[in-house]
Amino acid sequence: MHSPPLELGFRNKTLQYLEQAIAHWVMDHGALLFMLPTLGFDAEVARRRVSVRQYVDTLDGLVMQGGADVSPLGYGQQPLRPEWGGDIVRDRYEMELLEGFLAQGKPVLGICRGAQLINVAYGGSLYQDIRTQRPEARRHVDADLYDQLQHGIDFEPGCRLGALYGGLPGGAVTSIHHQAVDRLGADLHIEARSSEDGVVEAIRAHGSGFVVGVQWHPEFHAVNPGLLSGAPLLDGFLAAALAVRSG
Repeated sequence: MHSPPLELGFRNKTLQYLEQAIAHWVMDHGALLFMLPTLGFDAEVARRRVSVRQYVDTLDGLVMQGGADVSPLGYGQQPLRPEWGGDIVRDRYEMELLEGFLAQGKPVLGICRGAQLINVAYGGSLYQDIRTQRPEARRHVDADLYDQLQHGIDFEPGCRLGALYGGLPGGAVTSIHHQAVDRLGADLHIEARSSEDGVVEAIRAHGSGFVVGVQWHPEFHAVNPGLLSGAPLLDGFLAAALAVRSG
């Protein structure tokens, strides 16, 4: 958060945040959670003092949470509007982390923005704004409803994500995004789409490792039993982490 509101009491400072629901969702499944502060090249800490490799060596898996738009500069475009410029500092550092975890074969779970970043990291692109570039699509974000806006998703036939959910055809999920996958990145598979308009809602990387991105917020589903449970997704991620750790 590069320009925090004055009422937070950190004037002219940059804040690094972790949304509580995602922390509690992971911790509730018995995992220890650590927040990784973004370290830009203009940081007050010399990069030689703390390397991404040290984080990757220490941790068993990477969860990338939601937040600011992914910058269009990362997939070779200019922002269609100034407010869609994203956070290139955060993008670059999370890309660096992602590449490190991929290099070591450790699992990665991307949520909302995290799923979009995975697609860009694999060479894909995004719709900068669904309403503008896919006007026929249903509404995927509502400022007033926020986490109460929902829609259905359908798992792709035979996909691994569907297998984690015991063969369910799909379910209802939260929808809090105005950007989405456009051109799919190389070596990625589509795992789920929005039932009404076909917008990509889940992706995974090719191969036996666990690299999955979902467009919805499973950490918000625990309080609403009518939504698709986040437990199978997180259990799959943590099982992959344990498998890598045990060698």
